[in-house]
Amino acid sequence: MGMRLMAIALAGAALAGCTWVSVTPGGAAVQVVGPAEVSGCTRKGKVTVSVKDKIGVLARSENKVAGELETLARNEAARMDGNRVVAESEIADGQRVYGIFACSEG
Repeated sequence: MGMRLMAIALAGAALAGCTWVSVTPGGAAVQVVGPAEVSGCTRKGKVTVSVKDKIGVLARSENKVAGELETLARNEAARMDGNRVVAESEIADGQRVYGIFACSEG
C-alpha cells in the first residue's frame, strides 16, 4: 500500500507542474508590459482569466500558473484586436485581471 500511495503522490506532483495552455498565433504577437508602457495606447477593455491553481490538494507552481494566465490574456488580447496586456490585479485562486490595449508600433 505504501508504494501505491507514493506512486499517486509522484503522479500528482508531476501533474502539478504541467502546462496546459498554448499561445495562439495572434497571442504570440501580444506583449505583456507594465502600466507605463501603455500610456499613449487605446484601451480595448479588460479580461479576467483563470486556470487551476491546485490539482486535488496539490498546489501548482506559482510560475506555471502566472505563465498560463499571461498566455490566456495574450490570446484574448489578440481576439480583441489588442497588442499589449497589463496585469491589473494580483493572482488570487488561479485568477487575474488584465487590461487589453492597442498600441501603435512605433
